[in-house]
Amino acid sequence: MSGSVNPLSPDSSGDSDGTDDETARHANAQTVLGETRPTRTRLGSLESERANRVWWDADAEDYHRTHGDFLGADSADGEFVWCPEGLHEADVQLLGPVSGRDVLELGCGSAPCARWLAGQGARAVGLDISMGMLQRGRTATAASGRAVPLVQAGAENLPFADASFDIVCSAFGGVPFVADSARVMREVARVLRPGGRWVFSVNHPMRWIFPDDPGEQGLVAMFPYFDRTPYVEVDPTGRATYAEHHRTVGDRVRELVAAGLEVYDIVEPEWPEHLDREWGQWSPLRGSIFPGTAIFCSRKSA
Repeated sequence: MSGSVNPLSPDSSGDSDGTDDETARHANAQTVLGETRPTRTRLGSLESERANRVWWDADAEDYHRTHGDFLGADSADGEFVWCPEGLHEADVQLLGPVSGRDVLELGCGSAPCARWLAGQGARAVGLDISMGMLQRGRTATAASGRAVPLVQAGAENLPFADASFDIVCSAFGGVPFVADSARVMREVARVLRPGGRWVFSVNHPMRWIFPDDPGEQGLVAMFPYFDRTPYVEVDPTGRATYAEHHRTVGDRVRELVAAGLEVYDIVEPEWPEHLDREWGQWSPLRGSIFPGTAIFCSRKSA
């Protein structure tokens, strides 16, 4: 999930407190990018794209060391995990039948989801902005023996012809990391065939109200839900090295509808009783009280 993730997001959405644990989890990125500080500031599409390419290239190895096993990132067959709550596509089938379908994964990271889709008979293609992530995916894809094309590009400008795919999907990839998510929705609608599905997971928008803390501090509402100013990390020169963009639930629905898509479900996974893993801000404590993930399910009219 890599933008996460595969992108899931690094481990944050909102303000981070820069703890020692956070630094250790992203040690390589800190070495490559230097000391960074969090802020809230507006970013355009090009600056946001550049910042996230830089971040995910630098963080690819650390990200996989922390989350790779959970995501099946290095397994030959891959795995399709929608969120830190451990929702698997094999169980929930939000994409419907995939065998024989052309499927595009946005923000594929090292492409465990795309590899899993290929194993189910789909003609899968993975797209990500980060070459560091895609290189991990190429290694894993070669080991699988399955042909899964991987494309480096941003989600706001998809390098595909109109009506190229039956399904487009994204597990925490692409959507939270772009400045113009409405454009992403239009681009997805353009490359979808009539009747095609577009399903994507993101941090639940209400999570932006709370600090990124898996403990009790993370239960205290501190930030305005309606403040869409992006969370940005900047280096000592003030140059952005990471950006994550907030939209409300209503924003997401309106963007989808404006793109000509029908929203038929919004899935809010409950935290499973058996899962004691913490994933950045995700934890059993927070998960038992409010949702961490929203999965938007939409389709293009037939």
